[in-house]
Amino acid sequence: MTGLEEIRKSRDLVNEINWDMTPEEAVTLYLEWGNNWSHGKHLVRSKRDVSHYFVVNTWDDPPHIYLIRRNSDEARELAKIEIPLALRERFLAEVGHNKGVYAINDEIRVWLEESLEGPGKATQH
Repeated sequence: MTGLEEIRKSRDLVNEINWDMTPEEAVTLYLEWGNNWSHGKHLVRSKRDVSHYFVVNTWDDPPHIYLIRRNSDEARELAKIEIPLALRERFLAEVGHNKGVYAINDEIRVWLEESLEGPGKATQH
């Protein structure tokens, strides 16, 4: 499993990240194919269709961000990323300190996007 630095170096992977994908939507698209028509989505046609997206896993102590690669066969964790303390505390407060796997919020998305731009570009929120 890689980290933020390795993701940044793989521009093709960075360009494939679906910033709007949530864990719930990924399950609907990849595991509940028969349900897709009701949401106006018909994106997954075969096992070759894949999405890359981030989640926050609060089952970890401390919580981490994971980059997930999902197709209809599997969800594979490609990277495990530490969350800066201030971001982590605000995120945990936002989810009521509950355990789970969550979509990234806007603040974490901005931090990740800045971090993936290149060295020295990310701010420590």
